[in-house]
Amino acid sequence: MQVAEGGKEPTVGAALLSALDEAPIGAFHRRAVLVSGVGFFTDAYDLFVISTVAALVATEWHLSTTETSWVSGAAIFGAFFGAMIFGRLADLFGRRRIYAVVAAIMIVGALSSALAPDFALLVASRFVLGLGIGGDYPVSAVLMSEYSNRDDRGRLVGLVFSMQALGLVVGPLVALGLLGSHVPDALTWRLLLGLGAVPAAAVIYLRSRMPESPRFEVGVRNDATRAASDLARFSAGKVTPFPAGRLPADAAPSTGHRVGLLELLRDRRLLRLLVATAGSWFVFDYAYYGNTLSLPVILKGVDPSADLLAKLTWSLVMFVVFAVPGYALAVLKMDRFGHRRLQFVGFAVLAAAFLLLSAVPALTASVGAFVAVFGLSYFFVEFGPNTTTFVLPSEVFPVSSRTTGHGIAAGIGKLGAFLGVFLVPALDARIGLRGMLGVAAVFSLAGILLTTLLPEPARRGLDDLSSGAPPVRTGSGVPGTPDLPLSARASSPRARRSGARRLRSQTG
Repeated sequence: MQVAEGGKEPTVGAALLSALDEAPIGAFHRRAVLVSGVGFFTDAYDLFVISTVAALVATEWHLSTTETSWVSGAAIFGAFFGAMIFGRLADLFGRRRIYAVVAAIMIVGALSSALAPDFALLVASRFVLGLGIGGDYPVSAVLMSEYSNRDDRGRLVGLVFSMQALGLVVGPLVALGLLGSHVPDALTWRLLLGLGAVPAAAVIYLRSRMPESPRFEVGVRNDATRAASDLARFSAGKVTPFPAGRLPADAAPSTGHRVGLLELLRDRRLLRLLVATAGSWFVFDYAYYGNTLSLPVILKGVDPSADLLAKLTWSLVMFVVFAVPGYALAVLKMDRFGHRRLQFVGFAVLAAAFLLLSAVPALTASVGAFVAVFGLSYFFVEFGPNTTTFVLPSEVFPVSSRTTGHGIAAGIGKLGAFLGVFLVPALDARIGLRGMLGVAAVFSLAGILLTTLLPEPARRGLDDLSSGAPPVRTGSGVPGTPDLPLSARASSPRARRSGARRLRSQTG
């Protein structure tokens, strides 16, 4: 049974949150994944297509290296602000309202980028786009986390994030199609940017129709009645234990406690979680976005004779052969493997791959050898910190500061990506490709240390995590991390769901 943050136990709210924790995956969850995931496809497409756009724009407008980096990095810089601003607003005004707003901002940013007449307006438009992209990170992740059951939460939030895989593949495919069809370069980059508005426009109506997070309604607004009613309509009565209009008489709101921004920064436990999630996201995004968005520059160092089409093809091969299977395996296995443990493994393999590329000259002298080792790092990027840095902040913070915490972590992460966009080309020019990869290895090692500050949230209830109570050691569930709450002790998922059905029959 759940207790509202800082308040007394409300029967309706407790039963509702228990039903959410134990509900089997159904149409309710699949629809939420689709609506959140399409928005995140937009994020990925818009962020990763820019490496091709920057190369075309730099030639057309005769941009310097610094100006080209601003074209690549403006959206990421905007995401730094957007994640923190809209993450906080979602805790103050609700997840649902911000959910549709950020999609609208992405549409405006994508269309204005495609129509930009000069360098300054292109950078400004990409910054606006980044505000929407950054805002989408905490809202999409936290909404899906708060809709999810305890056993499949990592998988469901990971499915939202895995839509990035489609963005990684679709972007280069569209670019190859346009360039291969001999569409003029000046039109190609505008089409690439403008198409980013299409998926965001497709889901903006659906987002406006999504219900507010039941956990936010119960834990922050103290309105279990509204939460149960909204969820009953959205899920056709299959998740909430109370059909709409049939709530018990003791459905009075409880007195909840909002965790303010200053309290989040002053509380030692919450500050540790913030440092761990934001820090690991920062060091990861430096290595990942810096290398991914600068991939044409990196591949040019491996093979100076390669043209843009060849570099796009190599990028696509790495995404399809290495990244996509990594996303898929993370979604399938992370709840059993452990979210924290997966981040450990991913950072360790990244550090090893980057150190190997830095230490062995032969690996950067051959396209095949480089793509093989660099591609392996891409697999463990997705089956590791690229997925877990998105999932973990949606789990470890209290409900009244959950999007704030996730937004700060995502924003600091995007700051790392922004620095990487500028530093990776500069380091490549100053210390060479191998030296730059050595720096990325150091950042990956820092990610391992920061991950030690996090708890293991896999298969634990969100409210157990946010209370700060130590996990119960039961020897179950996640290998090496037997952290299941008391409510799950010596109990299978099927048995717990059977208990949830008994709860509904007793309280309905």
